[in-house]
Amino acid sequence: MDVSFIQDLAKKVKSNIQRVVVGKDEIIDQLLVAMISSGHVLLEDVPGMGKTMLAKSIAKSLSCTFNRIQFTPDLLPADVTGLNFYSQKEHDFTFRKGPIFANIVLADEVNRATPRTQSSLLECMEEKQVTIDGETKALQLPFMIIATQNPIESQGTFPLPEAQLDRFLMKLDLGYPSKEEGIEILKRFKEGNPVETLYLLPKLRIL
Repeated sequence: MDVSFIQDLAKKVKSNIQRVVVGKDEIIDQLLVAMISSGHVLLEDVPGMGKTMLAKSIAKSLSCTFNRIQFTPDLLPADVTGLNFYSQKEHDFTFRKGPIFANIVLADEVNRATPRTQSSLLECMEEKQVTIDGETKALQLPFMIIATQNPIESQGTFPLPEAQLDRFLMKLDLGYPSKEEGIEILKRFKEGNPVETLYLLPKLRIL
């Protein structure tokens, strides 16, 4: 693909996201680099820093599908990847897709899930596919996981193993906004959700 096209599209996406996210220009650049590189990102920061808003803004800017998975200790691998269930109507097994079947997936507080559930992401992140009951199903492209974890709380969490960390291209933190940025955030969200005003761009078809 033409490099100039990618550069132009990246600039448009960044400009679009900046209409929602305040003061995180470097983080936006790094997330776009990860997506262009078919990589995944681990955001390590406390709640309320705009991680979900940032992921939604990227997905909507690129006309990509978006799913958010809240990782908890009782979450099962099938809750992430999907499962085959018996349909009384069809009298046969039917596959029900899990939330992993999206272009951009936000794995919120990924370290709160058990290692068994965390491992359900390994094949998805490395090979862009899932295997369920011996059947392999391809994921949508482009595909990117943005995982988050709280660096402060450790009770009730399961540290990510090296095999899991190795799947992430980058580990980033957003940090607190400055006083001026905080005021600008209040102004933008005073009248409504600015994500709804984002214009749509073509999907980043480079994978």
